[in-house]
Order: sequence, then structure tokens, then C-alpha cells
Amino acid sequence: MKTFKELVSERCSVRSFVNKTIETSKLDYILECGRLAPSAVNFQPWKLYVISPESAIETRKNVQKCYDREWFSSAPYYIIGTIIHDQSWHRKNDGKDHGDIDIAILTEHICLAAAEQGIGTCWVCNFDAKLCHELFNLPENEEAAVLIPMGYPSAEFAPAEKKRKPIDEIVINL
Repeated sequence: MKTFKELVSERCSVRSFVNKTIETSKLDYILECGRLAPSAVNFQPWKLYVISPESAIETRKNVQKCYDREWFSSAPYYIIGTIIHDQSWHRKNDGKDHGDIDIAILTEHICLAAAEQGIGTCWVCNFDAKLCHELFNLPENEEAAVLIPMGYPSAEFAPAEKKRKPIDEIVINL
């Protein structure tokens, strides 16, 4: 069994997938790990819309319109992660909405659980959120915050070397 550090060291953004079905037990496990993510005041202000190979062709084409990249279209699965802003916790003294933080935690839980299961993912935040909202007829109070393409990485996929700042550049002892 891998340590947590080994898992986070190996997890990377996958941008090349094979057309292979993810086993139901693995997909259920990944989604359950997301469900268990913590959120501010445990409000859980999110929804996950799963698009699979069995989804309607129009549904698959619609998500691909939201992020028009060739590699993105190769993913057999997609998750649209939304924030329900009127359900998220807002800090009292300045009204800061913690929905973005909550969906980020949930997304990373999904990505790490997928990596553990040998499934590749990639966070996609640079997509047309307004178009996504329209195409999927999302409720007014929901914001499409992240797209997660998901599937088995193709054989030619080679993860890039992780470049991270040294610990002494990011940790300040007070």
C-alpha cells in the first residue's frame, strides 16, 4: 500500500486517455471519497454531474464544447463539479463565500482517490462556465466550478516532472 506522500507525489494531470470503461466499483469508490470531503461548517454545498460513455452523445458533446481541446475529448468520463452558493458557508465578518474552497477539497479527494485506483484525472477550471451552465440547464443558484475528465491513462502518456518550490520558500515559522 502506498503512503499518502507517495500517492500525492505520483498524482498528475492526465491529458491522454484510452477508451476503456471504469469499473463500477472503482467509480463508486472515487465518488464516495469525494462525498466524504470536508466542507466549511459541513454544509456540503456541491453537486457532481457524472458523464459516462453510456451518456447521450449530445451530453458528451456539450461538455466538450465547454472546453474545446482535443485531449479533453479523449476522456471517457467527465465530472462537472458545481457550487451551490446559497448553501455554502459565508464568513460572518466579511461575507467570504467558502464554496470555492469546499469544491476544491472535494475535487482533490476525487483526483487522489482516482489516482489510487489507477485512474487518471485533470482539474479543468479554464472552461466556459456560463456555456456549461446553459447547456446543462443548471439551477440558477449553482455555479459550474470545475470539470474533471477521467479515465485510464493512455500508454503514451508520460507525466511531466513535478516542479515545486522548496519547503523553505513556502513555510514561515512564526
